[in-house]
Amino acid sequence: MITLEQALEIAFSQARTLRTESVDFLNSSGRILAKNIFADADVPPFNKSAMDGYACRSADLGNELSVLEVIPAGTSPTKAIGPNQCSKIMTGAMVPDGADTVFMVEYSEQLKTGKVRFKGEKTNSNICFKGEDLKTGDLVLQKNIQIKPQHVAMLATVGCINVPVYKNPVLGIISTGSELVNPEETPNLSQIRNSNGPQLYTQATKYGFPVNYYGIVHDDKKLTTQAIEQSVAENDVTILSGGVSVGDFDFVPQIIRELEFEIHFSKINIKPGQHTTFASKENKYIIGLPGNPVSSFIQFEVFVLPFLWKLMNYTQPEVRFPLIMSHDFNRKKTDREECLPVQITDQNEVRMIDYHGSAHMHAYHQANGFIVLAAGKTEIKKGEIVYVRPL
Repeated sequence: MITLEQALEIAFSQARTLRTESVDFLNSSGRILAKNIFADADVPPFNKSAMDGYACRSADLGNELSVLEVIPAGTSPTKAIGPNQCSKIMTGAMVPDGADTVFMVEYSEQLKTGKVRFKGEKTNSNICFKGEDLKTGDLVLQKNIQIKPQHVAMLATVGCINVPVYKNPVLGIISTGSELVNPEETPNLSQIRNSNGPQLYTQATKYGFPVNYYGIVHDDKKLTTQAIEQSVAENDVTILSGGVSVGDFDFVPQIIRELEFEIHFSKINIKPGQHTTFASKENKYIIGLPGNPVSSFIQFEVFVLPFLWKLMNYTQPEVRFPLIMSHDFNRKKTDREECLPVQITDQNEVRMIDYHGSAHMHAYHQANGFIVLAAGKTEIKKGEIVYVRPL
């Protein structure tokens, strides 16, 4: 079997980058920027006051100053500052010519003569100088980043209201299995409620991916073929849960081949999620995930999601926090790399969650994240550093 890293390399090699489109900057958060963005003007566009105060010449600090005018934000000054002169100025207002300092209102003294005087010992200039943040033509945002709210602020600053981004892949999600019923139904003795479909749907929509959810398809080859054909026609990526193992009713691999998709692999040396299948045909992709809910949940996080980002020419940084293990831990089977749910304690240490295997989704509702144990590793000692991937 191949490793997860090898599986991702294979999938990435088949990924064809999606087209670009333009979206309103207010709707761009979470999207992947397709082009570099440059400043269309200096930022700030003029010397502006960093606070409410008086604009004057630094050489005149301590002298009695005549107040020429009041300069509100958004209003241009009408008078230049000469010797022993100042103008009262508001935060964000343009600093008048001749002034090189703004002293705070709190450090001003109102004199009986109607003049003001700086009563502090010293002061900074308190001026944001023209172009000190950005100059016209400077690179503001680099392409292939994921746009976040702070980036939207920069887009607004430089007037980029129509943002070039990569199209989001559209996902089709199918749950397979005759044992499944919808969550609103009461299962009989041999049935279970379908949790994989809603789980995968919300995992995808959490990141803004559009989803067509096709619900449950029973273990019937004709019905399964029809569902996969429809999803392939309507979506970029089809994700199935169940039907990819080696049981008598696991039709999915055979159907994928009959639809002329190339199966690049059908097993990964990882736990949970060994029976993960990846197939492609031109710019269409099918990913088959195991039916156990933890397997589909984890494989979406560690395999599906990086592949979806790759279609958008983006690599999501893998965030892992180094934390101390709060107790000893041992595992019996070490033939595969394994993802295990953990909690972070009040002492900022890691505690393993009672976990019964890939059908035990309940364990993950308590989890802050998971750790990955390499194949062959049997134990973790109390006090050992482990790396937690947050959820």
